[in-house]
Amino acid sequence: MTPELSAPTIVLVHGLWLTPRSWEGWKERFESRGHRVLAPAWPRMPGEVEDVRRDPSPLNGLGVSEIAEHYAAAVRALDRPPIIIGHSFGGLVTELLLDRGLGAIGVALSPAPIKGVLRLPIAQLRASLPVLGNPANRTRTVALTRKQFHYAFTNTMDAEQARTVYDRYHVPGPARPIFEAAFANFTRGAPTKVDFHNGDRPPLLIIGNGADHTVPASVSKEAATRLGKSNAVVEYKEYPGRPHFVVGAPGWEEVADYALEWALRRTPQ
Repeated sequence: MTPELSAPTIVLVHGLWLTPRSWEGWKERFESRGHRVLAPAWPRMPGEVEDVRRDPSPLNGLGVSEIAEHYAAAVRALDRPPIIIGHSFGGLVTELLLDRGLGAIGVALSPAPIKGVLRLPIAQLRASLPVLGNPANRTRTVALTRKQFHYAFTNTMDAEQARTVYDRYHVPGPARPIFEAAFANFTRGAPTKVDFHNGDRPPLLIIGNGADHTVPASVSKEAATRLGKSNAVVEYKEYPGRPHFVVGAPGWEEVADYALEWALRRTPQ
């Protein structure tokens, strides 16, 4: 077996209020195991974290459809269907790509809700209020304060750890995807819609996190249940006590290893 066949390419899709830098540990870990790892930024994202902070305006009005199309093009450009791993809104994008038949395997970490997921825990509503509380934000790019980010992403971490994460990874993010997800169940043709009965969808693992405020585990579990209505492979794994920032919170290595091992067991040879 050639190295290329034994180590499929991995595409990492980051979430809202983050950049590809949030994947730095995962990228290095997977590359050390012989994988080619791609972590493209969202469309219109200007450079590194510091560049986005200086001028986030290119992201104004960026929505789910444009983000999904951007990653679909990246996946289609590859010689072989990759493993796709997405976090938060990146997890939602992963589900959208699989629904189109793109990718070989998908892993969605605390995915933002697809259309049809009805659960709305109080913690999730509170985490979204900095954006949804002002309808004018829909076309804007919005930053979180340290306090808001701590609640939404790093609530299991102490103040110093949370501050370090915020300083290294947080960027202002487009508000439109949050509005699109929040009102999807009332919107015809919502960009977050998938076919729950699509039996041709590649295998999908959804990972929920027990202390997640932004996408509580119950929301992730409901997504797995609804997607599991098809004949496609859908599995759910939950990590108790983990926050939304599961890609970088202490113990992220365990999650990364499980995600990769699960995907490799189901990757077509």
